[in-house]
This record gives sequence, structure tokens and C-alpha cells, in this order.
Amino acid sequence: MTPRLNQPKPCVAPNCRDQHEQTERVAVAASLCKARGAQFTQLRRRILELLWEGNRPMGAYELIDAFKLDVSRRVAPQTIYRALDFLISQGLVAKLESRNAYVPFKHPEREHDCLFFICNACGSSSELEDQRLEGLISENAAQIGFLALRRVVEVDGTCSRCAEVSAV
Repeated sequence: MTPRLNQPKPCVAPNCRDQHEQTERVAVAASLCKARGAQFTQLRRRILELLWEGNRPMGAYELIDAFKLDVSRRVAPQTIYRALDFLISQGLVAKLESRNAYVPFKHPEREHDCLFFICNACGSSSELEDQRLEGLISENAAQIGFLALRRVVEVDGTCSRCAEVSAV
């Protein structure tokens, strides 16, 4: 018997601060892919789940190791990269270029630019949406006639947890 997925619930809060369950977010991803006619295969689903479970940016080889532990079989790097390319193309995952790592979008159901705060100490990342930043980027791009295809802003620093630990 197949477990029943949670019904997708689009988030309406502008900055919900990670209130969503992993199963809910994966269900939203599956729903989006189905509506677009894109194949959300078991492998692609599992890679997305592993990214959610990792709770931090993960590289392709970390995903290979996690997948191997999970299903007891090795998967080729190009298979993981193809799955990640699909997830990125569907707006489900972002690539953090500075880390060569991947994170799932908190709200793949929304069209929005990404603002990621990445902790140099523990490697965690937090995604925020800021309409002001989106407007500024769009305005600046229009001024120079630039067509932005992907807009991901990465901010390196120290998260509040690590800052508290280093202060002690």
C-alpha cells in the first residue's frame, strides 16, 4: 500500500520562516511537476527529499553518498547532476554557486528571486524573499537592457546559533 501524500498547500505568508513540513513541500513539488507535464520520477523525488532532510546546502557527491546509504546502491554522478538540472529547471532547487551546492526552495509554487544567507561556520542556509530586492534587481536590469535568467543572491556570514556559541 502506497502512503498517501499530504495535499499541497501553497503558502501565502510572505516570510513564513520554515513553517512547512518536508512532506508538504515535496507534495507541492509533485503537484507543480504534474501541472507542467514534467516527470517527477522516484529518483528526482528522492534527491529533493534528501536535500530537505540534509537541512543545509549539499553537493552532488554528498547526495550520491546519501542516496547510496538510503537505497543501498550506487548511482553515477551524471545521474545525480541530471536530476539536479531537472529540479533547477522546475524551480524546485537552487544552486549556490559559491558553495557548488544545492538547496530546495521553500516556496517553489511562487515566482520569486532568492536571497540566501549562508553561515560560514556551520554551513546552514536560510532563504528569504524580499520584494524590494526583486524590484531593485528588475529595475537595474531594465535600465541596462539586461534580461536576467536566474537571480540568486548569496550572503556569507554567521548565523545566530553560531554567533551565540562563539560569544560564549
